[in-house]
Amino acid sequence: MNSDIAEGKWKQMTGAIKEKWGKLTDDDLEQVEGSIDRFCGKMQERYGMSREEAEKEFNRIQP
Repeated sequence: MNSDIAEGKWKQMTGAIKEKWGKLTDDDLEQVEGSIDRFCGKMQERYGMSREEAEKEFNRIQP
């Protein structure tokens, strides 16, 4: 997958993320930039989820 496709998919995902997890800010999502590790860290920080729970949520929102 080239970087343009990956960037486009991430932008699609951010809309779904914002709808479902309103505590994640635009700045948070900008920092994550599609990285599952960073996403999990933000979910743990904002929602108190375990890493496993955060990974499941990340996988659910992928287009």
